[in-house]
Amino acid sequence: MLNWSKLPKPLIALAPMAGYTDSAFRQLVKSLAPTTIVFSEFVSSDALHYKSQKTKSMLAFSKKEQPFIAQIFGKKPAHFAEAARVVESLGAAGVDLNMGCPARKVVNSLHGSALLKNPKLASEIVEACAKAVKIPVSVKTRLGISDSRNLLDFAKMVEGSGAKLLTIHGRTAKQMYLGEADFAPIYEVKKILKIPVIGNGDIDSADKFLAKIGNLDGLMIGRAAVTNPWIFREIENQLSGRNSRTPKTLQAKLSTILRHAKLMVRAKGEQRGMLEMRKFLANYVKGEAGAKKLRAKLVLIETLAELEKILKTK
Repeated sequence: MLNWSKLPKPLIALAPMAGYTDSAFRQLVKSLAPTTIVFSEFVSSDALHYKSQKTKSMLAFSKKEQPFIAQIFGKKPAHFAEAARVVESLGAAGVDLNMGCPARKVVNSLHGSALLKNPKLASEIVEACAKAVKIPVSVKTRLGISDSRNLLDFAKMVEGSGAKLLTIHGRTAKQMYLGEADFAPIYEVKKILKIPVIGNGDIDSADKFLAKIGNLDGLMIGRAAVTNPWIFREIENQLSGRNSRTPKTLQAKLSTILRHAKLMVRAKGEQRGMLEMRKFLANYVKGEAGAKKLRAKLVLIETLAELEKILKTK
């Protein structure tokens, strides 16, 4: 069974991102950097409670992704507990509770970062999940709603309620993704907790990873991974004393891009897989000569063969 405290440090983690961290992308990341810990897109605890097969299908994963962590969101402790049991029954190594998403529709439903306003309810949710399953429960949150004045108390509550890991994004909910992530409050949290603490926000290179790790047990990478999944290999190699940099040319990225597309097709079928692949392709060609024209072609692709032809003749 996964034990966060005993895993080799520093931890390198792929952040849960709606619409991006599906099984295909997680497998791609693991193929580039096997020590990376991958988190799912967040899934609704309410939907799992009501037996939504579509939602349950979002938790599909390959053994290659282990230790695979499934993230769930909601506001009802009983639904969270039931969803955690579903996650456990599917064989996931851990369940992560979303208490940090700042998206308006999520917060308006009193989910995500809205739970920062209600630490009593947040505590009940963590405790319900910790009692419901044997796999470790973790929490991902933010510095606070508009400032970090209550962060230390919230963090102590998370630990005291039974969580075995805490991840903190270095922005407030009101900041969304604006401004620079502030790691200073996260370092303070680590000083008072016994459980591992992971920081998140603005990590876009191995050098930044090393500069920000401080006293933390690991760092989580989100948006930078979408354009540059090679970042995980770069960090892994640098931590091991090996030199590795992100590929600079499309030709050097080609095999990885095609591997991603094949994983997507295998998981979702060619029609849906290539449709969902388009957003990744638009990011992969950023900075390339003639990127605008190339992107215009890539966002219209419908088949794997079409993608291979466009990329190999570039």
